[in-house]
Amino acid sequence: MKILIVDDDQEIAELLEIYVKNEGYEPVVASDGREALSKIRTNPDIGLIILDIMMPEMSGTEVLKEVRKDNSVPILVLSAKSGAMDKIQGLITGADDYVTKPFNPLEVMARVRALLRRAQNGLAQATPEVLDVGPLTINKDSHEVRTADGVDINLTALEFGILYLLASHPNRVFSADDIFERVWQQESVVSAKTVMVHVSHLRDKLEEATGGNQVVQTVWGVGYKIEVL
Repeated sequence: MKILIVDDDQEIAELLEIYVKNEGYEPVVASDGREALSKIRTNPDIGLIILDIMMPEMSGTEVLKEVRKDNSVPILVLSAKSGAMDKIQGLITGADDYVTKPFNPLEVMARVRALLRRAQNGLAQATPEVLDVGPLTINKDSHEVRTADGVDINLTALEFGILYLLASHPNRVFSADDIFERVWQQESVVSAKTVMVHVSHLRDKLEEATGGNQVVQTVWGVGYKIEVL
């Protein structure tokens, strides 16, 4: 599998390249945002992107927005900005995870492995698991979501995980902490905010594809659910 490393700092890029190789992946390196988009177009088999935010020519945020128009590849953001709002902004833009600089490369690779496991989780099933919930058909095996009108909905791995969790337990309310622990499979002091951002993105995509149908509902002060009558 190819992993795209995007960073204008040559030392950081070379360090990550070494660790990516040691994990058995094939590194592809870009030094700015425009080169990153070019590498993505010419390497359709890229399985994950490690993306710096602060770069010349074209920022990582701009790259995120462009990639998320038609690609759900897992993206791990690297940034020197460590504030909670900066992390939330990165997640809103479409990142799957966020690591601040300076970082431990071992932590970065642990996050990479976790993202790849989540992205490939459905492929381990021998028989497709398909859920029909409201206007949606959700295929766990292929990670595909389609409306009753045949419209495909492009979701990130985390958005799909949230949707599948809620759809698998219709009418059950999951708190933000429950969702974070089950989908992210880790603990975090900002889990509620992180889940809120991803649910908001998920809801926007579902409503756009279904003509305004509010598939995911908020139970104020409690959490989220998909209601089935």
